[in-house]
Amino acid sequence: MNSSNKTNNNLFTKEFTKDPYRTYAELRDTDPICKTLFPDGQYGWMITKYEDAVEVLKDLRFIKDFSKLIGGKMEHESIFTHNMLFSDPPDHKRLRGLVQQAFTPRMVTGMRERIQEITDELLSKVSNNNKINLIDDFAFPLPIIVICEILGVPTEDRDKFRLWTTSLIEGSNGEHAEDIAIHMQEFTEYLGERFAKVRLNPGEDLISQLIVAEDEGEKLTEKELYGVVSLLIIAGHETTVNLIGNTILSLLEHPKQLKLLQDNPELIRTAIEESLRYNGPVEFSTSRWARESFEFKGKSINKGDLVIIALNSANHDPYQFKDPEVFDITREKSPHLAFGKGIHLCLGAPLARLEGEIAISSLLERFPNIKLAIDREELEWRPGMIVRGVKEIPLSF
Repeated sequence: MNSSNKTNNNLFTKEFTKDPYRTYAELRDTDPICKTLFPDGQYGWMITKYEDAVEVLKDLRFIKDFSKLIGGKMEHESIFTHNMLFSDPPDHKRLRGLVQQAFTPRMVTGMRERIQEITDELLSKVSNNNKINLIDDFAFPLPIIVICEILGVPTEDRDKFRLWTTSLIEGSNGEHAEDIAIHMQEFTEYLGERFAKVRLNPGEDLISQLIVAEDEGEKLTEKELYGVVSLLIIAGHETTVNLIGNTILSLLEHPKQLKLLQDNPELIRTAIEESLRYNGPVEFSTSRWARESFEFKGKSINKGDLVIIALNSANHDPYQFKDPEVFDITREKSPHLAFGKGIHLCLGAPLARLEGEIAISSLLERFPNIKLAIDREELEWRPGMIVRGVKEIPLSF
C-alpha cells in the first residue's frame, strides 16, 4: 500500500497552465492522489484519475462547507459562499431546489429561439469586419446576456459583471487580494441596490422569485440570497465563455474534425461533448474538505484536509476513455466530468450545452473560413485555479 505523502510544490507553472495534460498523464501513473501546494498557498490533495474523481465527487465524507469543521462562523466570511455550491445536505437540496426550475431541460429548450436571436445579433455586428475577437465580441456577451435576462438584471451592466467575476475567478491564484476585496464590495453593493428595486417592483424573473422565497422566511436567508444570485451570475456565463473558446481552438487545431463538423452539422452535440472532455472549461473542482480522518486509496487523509479534483485530468484517463489524447467529434458515449457528478452536478449544464451548440453552429455557418489570426503560442491562458480558457482569440475570416 502506497501511503507516501510527498508534497508537490512546483506544479502550477506557466508551462503547466499552457498545457497541463502531459503532467496529468505522469501524475495518473506515478502519484494519482498527490499532496500539492495550490496557487493560493494552501496545501491539499489533487485527484487526477477518473475512478478516484468519481468516488470523491460522490463521497459525503468530503464536504463543501468548511465552517462545519470549525464549529460555525468563519473569521473572513464571504457572501459568495452562501449557496448550493458550497453547502452540504440538507441546505444544499433546499438552495438548489429554489433555482432548479429555471434550468430544467424543458425550460432551457424553450430559450432556444431567444439564444439564437442574441447569437445572430452578435455575429451581424462583426460580419463586415473580416475579423472577430472571439471572446470580447461573442463568447462573453452571449451567455452573460442570457443569464442577465433570466435573472432580470440589466444587460448593460454586463461589463461590470465581467470585471467582478474575472477578478474573483482569476484571483484564485492568491494574487491581487486588495483588488478582489474592492470588487467583491462593489458586487455586493450592486446586488443590494438591485434587490431593493426588485422588492419595490417584483417581476417574473428569477431574482424576484428568490426574493419572494426570502420574504417567506425559512426558505432563504439574506446571505443565501446574495450567495445564490452571485453564483448564478458567475457560473451562468463563465463555463460557456470558455466552452465556446476552447471548442473553436480545438476545431482549428484539428482541421479534419472542423471539416467533418461543417459537412455534418448534426454532429454538433457530440462535438460539444468531446470539447467538454478534451479541453474542458472548468479545470478543477471547487474545494472539498475531509470531514473525518480515513484511508483513501492508500493515502492517509486527515480531518480538515483540502481535496480538489483535476477534472480535465480525469477526462483524459485512458482507463475510462479510448485514445483520450485524440479529439474525435464522433466519440459516442462520453461520461466526462466537465460538469461534475453527484449532488453538485452543474445546475446550468443544459443551458451551457445549448448555448455552446447554437454559438458554434452559427459561427461556423456564418464564417466558414475562420482562421486563428495570431500564432497559437501567443495565446494567453487565463490564470487562476478554476477555469480553463484563453483571454482572447483573434480570428480572421
